[in-house]
Amino acid sequence: MPIDIIEKIEVKHLQIINEKGEADASLMAAIPDDIVKRFFETILLARTFNQRALSLQREGRIGTYASILGQEASQVGSAMAFADTDWLFPSFRESGVLVAKGYPMWMLYRYWAGDERGMKCPENLNIFPMSVPVGTHIPHATGAAWAMKLKGDKKAAGVYFGDGGSSKGDFHEGLNFAGVFKAPVVFLCQNNQWAISVPRTSQTASKTIAGKGYAYGFEGIQVDGNDAAAVYKATKDAVDKARSGNGPTLIECFTYRLDDHTTADDASRYRSKEEVESWKGREPLVRLRLYLEKKGLWTKDYEDGVARKAQEAVDAEIKKAEAFAAPDPADLIRYTYGSLTPRQIRELKEFGWQK
Repeated sequence: MPIDIIEKIEVKHLQIINEKGEADASLMAAIPDDIVKRFFETILLARTFNQRALSLQREGRIGTYASILGQEASQVGSAMAFADTDWLFPSFRESGVLVAKGYPMWMLYRYWAGDERGMKCPENLNIFPMSVPVGTHIPHATGAAWAMKLKGDKKAAGVYFGDGGSSKGDFHEGLNFAGVFKAPVVFLCQNNQWAISVPRTSQTASKTIAGKGYAYGFEGIQVDGNDAAAVYKATKDAVDKARSGNGPTLIECFTYRLDDHTTADDASRYRSKEEVESWKGREPLVRLRLYLEKKGLWTKDYEDGVARKAQEAVDAEIKKAEAFAAPDPADLIRYTYGSLTPRQIRELKEFGWQK
């Protein structure tokens, strides 16, 4: 008699604050009001940073930029659940994560202006450079997490990628290794529904991306990625689990990219205006505002004050970024390898860059 060995796995979906600002009181009890206000204030800061970056790109003051509009809750909510001693591995669309962790904004603007020194992480933070190649940093995070485990460190690694990244070989290798060795890593997929111009349904047949975690022997959970509280709780639980030696978690933040893929893209060529409009009603800042208002913690004066401080902070950071001396062109050659090759020595002399 054939034995049915197929186990039906139901992926959990977590939402705490809905689009109307209504919350599950039992789950919100573990998230203090001051944390919720930090969600709101940090998302507003990240959005201000993002909007100015888009303006700077249009003015020719920075290069091609990847907007985070609509995905701020996935980034801010998760970033706030990690300690500064944990290690984070962002992709190119995680400006909100870095802003939330206190990464100097002027350095981010330098990076987007083409200055690689912008990714020289400050000593007080454990954040790897943004990965532009899709998914290649996932095994890096797994390797770092495994090293933490071998050293006995009670730390976790967190790695960010998009829905398209979950179809890359690096994703499968990273998750498989993490599952086998129970590495303390949290895999954070920002499922914004589009891998550039490819819809999620055209690049994976999985019902959910979170379900892919079970194939590698660990839990996957899908959260409302526009609900900062849900993202925070899911990530905090996963980080606590990782630090306690119980292995990895895959979190799928179900969200939406409201802007183009980058400033070099025109998303109207492949998705409808109606689709974008339908997601605008679910965006993260509106629901937090509604929630705080119901709790008596929001006023227009409060938000205006937060917005003003965010604008002043961003303006100051842009001035600092643009006042910073340009990099030495010789660095293109000088830091390619650990030591200069004979050809590079010759090139430095030919360009008059040899010091």
